[in-house]
Amino acid sequence: MGSNIPDIQPSFGSNASLRSSSAPTATVRNGTLRGVYSRQYDQDFFLGIPYAQPPLNNLRFNLPQSLNSAWHGVKDAVEYSPECVGYGSDDVGYPSSEDCLTLNVIRPAGVKANADLPVVVWIHGGGFVEGGSADKRYNVSFIVQNSVEMNQPIIAVGINYRLAGWGFLYSSTVASAGLGNIGLLDQRLALHWIQENIASFGGSPKKVTIWGESAGAMSVGAHLIAYGGRDDGLFRAAIAESGGPNLFNIESAVTAQAGYDNITQSTGCATAADQLGCLRALPFDTLNDILNRTAGYFMPVIDGTFMETLPSKQLTSGAFVKVPFLIGANSDEGTAFGEVGINTDAEFKALVMSKGADAETAEIMSYLYPDIPAIGIPATLISPPTSTVLGLQYKRQAAFSGDWLMIGTRRASCESWSNYSVPAYCYRFNVLVAGLPAEIGSTHFQEVAFVFDNIHGYGYVLDAINPFTNEPPTYTKLAKIMSRMWVSFVVNLNPNKHGIPGVPSWPGYNINDGLGAQDMVFDANVSTLAYPERDTFRAEGIAFINEIAATQFGR
Repeated sequence: MGSNIPDIQPSFGSNASLRSSSAPTATVRNGTLRGVYSRQYDQDFFLGIPYAQPPLNNLRFNLPQSLNSAWHGVKDAVEYSPECVGYGSDDVGYPSSEDCLTLNVIRPAGVKANADLPVVVWIHGGGFVEGGSADKRYNVSFIVQNSVEMNQPIIAVGINYRLAGWGFLYSSTVASAGLGNIGLLDQRLALHWIQENIASFGGSPKKVTIWGESAGAMSVGAHLIAYGGRDDGLFRAAIAESGGPNLFNIESAVTAQAGYDNITQSTGCATAADQLGCLRALPFDTLNDILNRTAGYFMPVIDGTFMETLPSKQLTSGAFVKVPFLIGANSDEGTAFGEVGINTDAEFKALVMSKGADAETAEIMSYLYPDIPAIGIPATLISPPTSTVLGLQYKRQAAFSGDWLMIGTRRASCESWSNYSVPAYCYRFNVLVAGLPAEIGSTHFQEVAFVFDNIHGYGYVLDAINPFTNEPPTYTKLAKIMSRMWVSFVVNLNPNKHGIPGVPSWPGYNINDGLGAQDMVFDANVSTLAYPERDTFRAEGIAFINEIAATQFGR
C-alpha cells in the first residue's frame, strides 16, 4: 500500500553511501553483516538477512533448508528484500520474489554483541496470502524508540515466509511427502536462526517474544500448539492480535485438495509420475498465474505432524507451550468476516450452518443471538439497518460471526491459559478509527496503527484511511499507551510497567476470580483511555460456540 508522505525507512535500493566503514556490523554464523545507521531514529537496521536457502528449483514446495555456506568478506544488509509472492492489496508497491526467506533486525544504535536485550519477533498478517515485513505499516522503529524512551530497550525482528500456494500447498500427495505447512515451517526456521544468531546483534535468545496480527496471530498460535505443544525453547512469551491457536480447522485440508487438483490439472502435472517434481520445474510466470487464481484454497492445515489434532482439544488438555500470553480482539471483528444481506431468520440459520453446524445447533444459535439490533454489533451503528444491502439482521450476524471466528476463540485461549495457571493478559480494542463508517465499527486490523504507535500513518493513504487523521489527541495518547504496554510485556512479561501515569492496571486473566475474569478495554473516548472489564459479554453464545468447537466447527 502506498503513501504520499515521506519515506522514513531505508527503501529498496538504499543509497550506496550508507555502506560506509562506520556502518554497524554483526557477525553471525555464516559471516559478517553490515547494516545501516538511521539518524531518524538513532537505530541500527540490518535488512534483508537470509535465514534459509532460497526456496527455488528443487526447494520450491519443499521444507525450508538452513543456510549451509559462509560468505566471504562483509555482506551488506542495507535493503529490504522482496516480499514473498502474494496476492492482494497488501502487495501493491512492494517487489516480490520466490527468493524471499529473509528477516530484518532493528536495534537501538550502538548496542553491542551479547547485550542480552529482549527480542520481539513480528510475524505479519494478510490471510496467509499476502503481505511482508517491508510493509511500512509495520515500522517497528516506533516500538524500539518507545522502548529506549522507557529505559527498557528491546530489539525487533520482522520475518518473511512463503504465502498462498507457495507456502501452503496441500493435498494427499503433499501430505505423503511430509510437506504440509511449509510457510509455518519457514517461520519456525527463522526462530531457530534467531536463537543461533541474535546474540550477535545484542539480543538474548532466552528473551524472545513472538508477535503477530490476524494470520500472524494465527501463526503465533500455531507455534504455541506445534508438535503437540512441545516447547523447543524458541520463545518465552507470545502476543496475538485478532487470532490465536484455535482458529485452524479440518476443513482447510479438504479445500486445499480441491485447489491442488485444480493446479495439477491446469498445468498438465496431474498425469505426471512425480507431480511435485513437475510443479517445481514449471516456469515461475506459468505457476504464478495459476496460483494467483487459486490463492484462496490454501491455508495452514491440521496435518497430524506440525499441528497434530484439533486446537480446541489441545487447549483443553493443556497441550500448548505454557508461556505468558497477551491476546485480544477488536469489538467488531464480525463486520470484516460476516456476511451482508442477512435479512431473515432462515438466512441467519443458514449462515450458522455454513460454518459446519447442524440444523439443531443453528436453531439454538438463533436463540443465543436473537434479532435484537440493540445488542448486536457494531455499537457505533446506533440505528438498525433498513437496507437489504447490509441486511436487516446485519448487527445480529456480525455479533455471531465475530464471536465464532475471533472473539470466542480469544476467550477460549484466555480461559485455557488461566486453567493451567499460565499468565495471560487479554484485551478488547474499541475504537472507530478515522476513515471508517459507523457500520464498520472497531473492525479487524484497526489496532495495528495504535500498537505500532504509527500516528503519522506511514503505509496508509493519508487522507483516506490513516487512522489518526483529524482525530482528537486521545487517539495518539492511546497509541502511546498501547505501544508501551506491548514493550513492557516483551521486557517484563507484564504490560503494566509502561511508566504512563493515570492508566488503570491491566489485570491478569483469572477465571477463578469470584467476580469473573477481566480483560482490558482500549477506548479513545473514555477519560482513562483504557480500563478493565469483566469478560462476560455475550457469555452464553460464546460459551456454546466454544463448547461445540470440535464437534461442529472442526477446530
